[in-house]
Amino acid sequence: MLSDPHSERPRAFRNPLLYSMVMLVIVALVVGWIFFSRWRENRAFDERAAEQVREQDARTVQLMGGDTLQIQYFYGSPATISRGEMAQLCYGVANAKQVSLDPPVKEVWPSYGQCVDVSPKKDTTYTLSVQDAAGNTKTAKATIRVR
Repeated sequence: MLSDPHSERPRAFRNPLLYSMVMLVIVALVVGWIFFSRWRENRAFDERAAEQVREQDARTVQLMGGDTLQIQYFYGSPATISRGEMAQLCYGVANAKQVSLDPPVKEVWPSYGQCVDVSPKKDTTYTLSVQDAAGNTKTAKATIRVR
């Protein structure tokens, strides 16, 4: 038998609600994929940025002495003065618990950068001594000449 050309098509294919729902599901899947992929890219970017910060922090810690006791610098400025003038003794230490100057001038303390004023009457060699929590010590010398 031949099929009747005037027979009705199934109703499911004539329903516009079905097509609309299919389109809405497809659009929702595409939008969901876009949000997910952007979230994943942002997360990867944040992880790379955090790793760069960690690397920079590690370099900074190493530049500031790492975890070992260090006298990073100790000098007098100017190195030569006239009698009655003042000079500065500047020092930087890392991981020190105690700091002392000999001959004593002013109170000193552990610091990455500190200067104290001195006014010696004759050539003087100053000794900076530092000690860490474990009892390790280091010393450095700086001389101020008086003319």
